[in-house]
Amino acid sequence: MFLGLDIGTSSVKAVLVDERGAIAAQASDSLTVSRPAPGFSEQDPAEWWQGTVRAVRSLPAAARTRVEGVGLSGQMHGATLLDANDRPLRPAILWNDGRSAQECVELEQREPQSRAITGNLMMPGFTAPKLLWVARHEPDILLHTACVLLPKDYVRLKLTGEKVSDMSDASGTGWLNVGARDWSDAMLAATGLARAHMPRLVEGTAASGRIGAAASEQLGVPRALVAGGGGDNAASAAGLGVVSPGQAFLSLGTSGVLFVVTDRF
Repeated sequence: MFLGLDIGTSSVKAVLVDERGAIAAQASDSLTVSRPAPGFSEQDPAEWWQGTVRAVRSLPAAARTRVEGVGLSGQMHGATLLDANDRPLRPAILWNDGRSAQECVELEQREPQSRAITGNLMMPGFTAPKLLWVARHEPDILLHTACVLLPKDYVRLKLTGEKVSDMSDASGTGWLNVGARDWSDAMLAATGLARAHMPRLVEGTAASGRIGAAASEQLGVPRALVAGGGGDNAASAAGLGVVSPGQAFLSLGTSGVLFVVTDRF
């Protein structure tokens, strides 16, 4: 039996899949989004973990106690700032938060090669410009930031104790050198960060750690391996079999996404 977890914007979803790929059970738990100012969108990282526990605990015990592996996906781009003790310093700034438009312009000026490095235009939804906003408006928060994680990777930390991300989710931060499949020192420096602030990178199919004893007890599942996983749209593409150039899919959830596969960069 395999457990899939998706840390969405509106809910955490959990699904049990058997060895043949058939769905055995599924459950979800709602999340809330706070909007403290116009254009702002935030969530409490503690809710992601609490929702995960509730969703998994809602699955039949006879099935979840046979879990051999866990896959993770989730909303991309969210800035989850942790202190040296892995405690969130502030609510996570989400993908649909628009406060950092000015910082996007500044970031591309600081690193003129940003588009070539990241393969993306810098947009307010991405993680990197959010950190410039924090540096400007909440400097004490940035001073105490020891690590920046994405939403699903915060749940991974609670599951395994490991700070890890995968290539697809990392590609939406504005810090990944997409061609090298590694963090870009230049992009990190442009936001006042270094590799020490970043999680370890793995491929989505690689193991990222094993469920720890405390999480195993909370969830009621064995200490199974946790895969690197992927950002929500990358995971959807893999699940739908949209993996060859020219294939595409349309997703209409909290956001609308048209995903097209290409072999060019």
